[in-house]
Amino acid sequence: MWIAAHLPYFLQIKAGQLLGILAYYFARDRHHVCEVNLRLCFPDLNEKALKQLVKKTFESNGIGLIEISIAWYRNPEDYRERVTVDGLENLNKALSLGRGVLLLGAHYSTLELGGFFLSLYHEMDATYRPNDNPLFQAAMLNGRTRHHRGVFERSDVRSALRSLRTGRILWYAPDQDYGAKHSVFVPFFGVPAATITATSRFAQVNNSAVVLFSHYRKEDNSGYHLNFSPILENYPSGDDVADATRINLLIEESIRKQPDQYLWLHKRFKTQAAGKSARPY
Repeated sequence: MWIAAHLPYFLQIKAGQLLGILAYYFARDRHHVCEVNLRLCFPDLNEKALKQLVKKTFESNGIGLIEISIAWYRNPEDYRERVTVDGLENLNKALSLGRGVLLLGAHYSTLELGGFFLSLYHEMDATYRPNDNPLFQAAMLNGRTRHHRGVFERSDVRSALRSLRTGRILWYAPDQDYGAKHSVFVPFFGVPAATITATSRFAQVNNSAVVLFSHYRKEDNSGYHLNFSPILENYPSGDDVADATRINLLIEESIRKQPDQYLWLHKRFKTQAAGKSARPY
């Protein structure tokens, strides 16, 4: 990974695209998952457009693998000139309130670079799902703690809440399927999806400001774009279903800007509501 991190940028992009193409042809299970997800979420696409989006998704996620090495082994200053930012004033305003900022993310292919580039402007804490591979887990934690003071397992609620109570930024991604427990079924691209309600709970703790954070690779592969939404008003509302629906819609809108750059390889609709017998995968 160290070698990949220090390749010229155009070679990093090319290497990532090659990895993605190889996965497109040989990772048949993930190919199936990606295609099912895109059929469900973009039902109006014709067959040719769907296949093109599947292939482009693999290319984008292949580049994302190379970008992991950048985030773990490079200095963000090396890439500052490639980064443009919209809405940084929204994040600054949220921080100035002194109640902590719940920075809502999602699993874009640029996932690791989001926090990496954010460290150019502010410190951030983050939650993560542990990896089954101990070597990868160690590398991940080492890479992330280079730029983030606090990196907490998703189950370590106490540390996450402490981050917000002390006025810090906490990155949190509620866009994956974590099972039916502590979830409600609300639309994601019009498809009922198990969506965790912890987002509302976190925001309630210290009346923390909630800001949506999205990040994309520019279409010409020349760099990256970060976007911070205005502070969410009247959130949480006290209605878990309404809150989860609202968050899913916001994430959906951000994904639609660059749909190939989302992690469609995840089984987002694996958990089905009671009474539904067939799983889509």
